[in-house]
Formats: sequence, structure tokens, C-alpha cells
Amino acid sequence: MMTHAAYDCDVLVIGGGIVGLSTAYAITRSAPGTRVTVLEKESGPARHQTGRNSGVIHSGIYYRPGSLKARYALRGSAELADFCAEHGIAHAVTGKLIVATERSELPRLHGLVQRGREHGLPVRELGPAQIAEYEPEVRGLAAIRVGTTGVCDFTAVAARFATEVTAAGGLVRYGAEVTAIDRRPWGVAVRTTEGLVVRARVLVNCAGLHCDRVARLAGDDPGVRIVPFRGEYYALARPELVRGLVYPVPDPAFPFLGVHLTRGFDGSVHVGPNAVPALAREGYAWPVVRPGELLSTLSWPGTWQIARRHWRYGAGEVHRSLSRSAFTRAVQRLLPAVTEEDLRPSPAGVRAQAVLKDGTLVDDFLIREAPHTVHVLNAPSPAATASLPIGREVARRALRRARETGWKPPAVESGHCV
Repeated sequence: MMTHAAYDCDVLVIGGGIVGLSTAYAITRSAPGTRVTVLEKESGPARHQTGRNSGVIHSGIYYRPGSLKARYALRGSAELADFCAEHGIAHAVTGKLIVATERSELPRLHGLVQRGREHGLPVRELGPAQIAEYEPEVRGLAAIRVGTTGVCDFTAVAARFATEVTAAGGLVRYGAEVTAIDRRPWGVAVRTTEGLVVRARVLVNCAGLHCDRVARLAGDDPGVRIVPFRGEYYALARPELVRGLVYPVPDPAFPFLGVHLTRGFDGSVHVGPNAVPALAREGYAWPVVRPGELLSTLSWPGTWQIARRHWRYGAGEVHRSLSRSAFTRAVQRLLPAVTEEDLRPSPAGVRAQAVLKDGTLVDDFLIREAPHTVHVLNAPSPAATASLPIGREVARRALRRARETGWKPPAVESGHCV
């Protein structure tokens, strides 16, 4: 057994997105003095899923009662708003409309009403005239308003987590891409592209788009493959057309919420995202292709099962990606006044969607453990909203694994890792 001094840190977190940094933050809060290091391959935090989304604080209305998504989003939305207020981070609790534009969507809308009430959320049912009171330019047969939805600057939240971690004695190291993981009886040793070796009692994998690859580096079979879906956004040239947040009724067959209208904390309005297959894990545009990553996606049996079952849906998403006029027509279902000239390209995001071998899209957060490791294998939306409770849960598991190595929570001790 290694001595305490031989370890570079107690808990090593891979990934500087909002979930990885929230986990490190939770560790420093629940077990002060624990030596924690975060390794992030980019030059700063929140460069991928965290910093490339709608910026919406989700209420939790969409998620199945009892699921991790429901539990953590319901708790996390309130906690996140409080965290933003405490630290002066831009945010607003605006409420949102979920709008049915076709009669076939009305039963699903009614189902969301029942689910919202089951969750204890403030849900109000609206007719066409009442929709216009909130959103004069939006048209629909019926809608519901959820009062607890909001918007915030998730990149600033992640950066604040990093600041809190370092203030507590932890280390957040950027430009540190992990290339090898060696698991031993005493813990793990990780090597980066620069040749840095970090020895830790426990490894926490919050690598997002690369989490399945990191799990395999550690010698674990994740049981899933990350299939990347690009979400493309437009900025609305006439933001006065939209007052707040407007969503369509989602299709329950997919873990995507559909193209929606989001007035951000800065007053700009974004439209999107769609969901098209990306040709690289970080494929933020069609020309970005990484053959090895594309082969990884195509060699996974679940990818072909998705294509077989949902090719019509996928073909429609690709068409809207390649044709701005088609995208505009989709938006006009909610916002008839929008024109093609109103839509200006905005940075895209890529969703790290875990897919089972049989083609099932993993619909809930997925956290798995192995000796000396905790892997977060599916943490798409609403993970940013739920980042505080997710971080606490992952931290709890990591600290339990650390105790298995003989580690004890320090009384007052603190210090930097590495």
C-alpha cells in the first residue's frame, strides 16, 4: 500500500466541464482538505457541452418521476439560481411556454401538465389568447407555462466552481489531455500528452464527449458508446419577436427537446438546436471529420439500430441543417413572423449521447463505478441545470472509493495536488 505522501492527490477528476468542476467543488465542500486535481485538455473550462448550449435552467417537467434527471433537475434548478445570485453570475428565472401547434400534440401536452403537477411545479394551462399575452408573436392551439424555468451563464458557473476549488487548495490544470491510465491495487496513475504523471487514490471520469474512451483507457467496459449529435443554432436578428422561452411539445421517442426559442440573460434570442449526426466528437460543423472517431461511431451496432428505426426523423434533421429555408419553416410553426433573413448562424454544440449496443438512447444520467474509478457516462441536458446535485452524488461515490484505499477525511489538512 502506498503512503499518503506518495499520492499526488486523493481524487483526480478528468474533465473541466460543469459536471467535473462541480464534482471537485462538492469534494472540497463535503471533505475539506481532500487533495483534488482536475485535468482539462482545453485551455480553459466549459469549452464543449457546458459552453455550447441554450443556457436554460430547466424546471424538470420533461423527466420521468423518480429518474435521476427529474430528481436532480428539480433540486438543481433552485440551487443553481441561488448559486448564481450568491456569486453575482448573470441569470434570470423567466418561466417558459411549451406550445402545441397541432392537434396530435395535445395529449402529450396534457401529459406534461400532469407530470408537472406530479413534480410540484407551477404549471398553468393556456389557450391561444393567453399564449398571446405572454408571447404576442407566437401561435399555437394550446400551451402550458412553467414558472420555474430560467436562463444563466453556465460558462461563468463552471469558472466559479474552478475558482472555489483552487481557493480550497485543489488544482485545476488546463492543457492536460490524458493519454494513458494505469490502474493498480493502490489506485490509478494517469499520464498526459506532456508526460505529466498524476497518482491518485480515485479517478473520476467526467470527460463528456470522450467519457467512453476514458473508461476504456482505465480498463473498464462502459457498455455504451458516445454517439455525437450536433445541435445547430441561429441568432434572431429581430429579438423583439420573442419575450422569453418558447418550446415545442417534445417527441417522447427522442431525448431531444426540439427547436426552441431562447431569450438569453444578455437579451439576445437564439433559435435551435436541431440534432444531426456529427462526424467527429467535437464536430461543430459539417467539414469537421475525424476518421477514427467516425469509425468508432459507425462500428457500434447501436448506431445502425438508431439509423434503421429513426431514419425519417434523422433525414428531416439533416435536411433542416443543410437548408436554412427548411429550418425557417420549422421555426415558423411557433413563430410565423420569422423570415429566413432573421436567422443568423451562431456557434453549434455537440451532445454526447450514450447509446446502448441495441440502439437504445440512454435517457437518464448514467454513473458507473469500478475499482478506484467513477465514470459519468451520460450527462447531457439537463446536466448543467443539475450540476450541483450531480456533483455531490459523484463526489460521494468517489470519497467512498477513496476510503477503500485506507484514506480518511482530513480534519483540517489542506494542500495542492501535483
